[in-house]
Amino acid sequence: MNDFWLSCGHHLLDRDEGGGLKVTDEFLKLYLARPELIPPPEACAVEKTLHAALLADPRMPVAASDIAAIADADARENWQMLVDFRDQLLRHKTLEAAYADLVRRGLGHTPPLFVNQLAHVILRNALDGVTDAHVVRAAELFFRTQRVTMHENSLLAADEETIGGVNTSPVTPLVSMLGIPAEAQIDVINDSNAESYWERSDRFDMALDLTGGRAGLVALAEAMRRWIAHVLGVEVTIEPLTELRDAPLSWYVGLDADATRIGDRLWKEGDIDEAAMSKVIGLFALTFRDPSVVLDKVKGEPVYLILAMTDDKTIRLKPQNLVTGLPIRHLEAVS
Repeated sequence: MNDFWLSCGHHLLDRDEGGGLKVTDEFLKLYLARPELIPPPEACAVEKTLHAALLADPRMPVAASDIAAIADADARENWQMLVDFRDQLLRHKTLEAAYADLVRRGLGHTPPLFVNQLAHVILRNALDGVTDAHVVRAAELFFRTQRVTMHENSLLAADEETIGGVNTSPVTPLVSMLGIPAEAQIDVINDSNAESYWERSDRFDMALDLTGGRAGLVALAEAMRRWIAHVLGVEVTIEPLTELRDAPLSWYVGLDADATRIGDRLWKEGDIDEAAMSKVIGLFALTFRDPSVVLDKVKGEPVYLILAMTDDKTIRLKPQNLVTGLPIRHLEAVS
């Protein structure tokens, strides 16, 4: 079986009887190894003591007064965000349940980096055993911003940090440990090179063809189907479509901020202009295999999923919208 995304730390986590991820001390220590939380030489004694104590016991209760006693204001803010996030993970049986609760209550001051890392490791669990590298590459959209470009009549998405050369610091401490090179050569994933994805998955250096009617959007649909089944315990079918107009949007989910605005406008006005249409990357029809989980007002109707790019041609998919936006009763697969 192929392993992938070692940098997310999934091998440091335990599994419960339902297949959910159980937090471990080793996983929590990864956050303490982040550059923002390693006390610099000039840090005060309180900060250094707190860091050392948590390395010894990552579950140790931390009082507000402990953080307030740290001399540096930026350090206090960093520690408060970390402790709040850690406590969110520890309050729940699984990381999946912690994630679902977090996105439903609102992310608040939770750093986007932490949210993306949580989606990363949960998605790794959801995709365990997948043999199609196209699906795993498509799933990178859940936690990595993509830059979109047209090349030879193909709409290609590549990792923004990788192609921009801005990934000068590791996304997780494990990246440094794995010796992943800072520079990477971009290849478009296809049937002839897909097998190479597994050994390079943590380099995020393969582009994905998202041209309508091709395999990339099919792979993304499968990644979304698995995410929904794993986090919500709801089995669905997701089919890529080629036309947005005339879709009866009884219920729709924008997979990003721009897509939500487009869906809102289409629902209210019944049409969108060419400028807005040109931003749409993908449209999907989602149907539920068990109608009993669906809210009565939309039973029998498909749910439309819209994916769009920003004005600067980036995709910032929000997987939490698939948790909070579907017309279903809240039934987590792993809680």
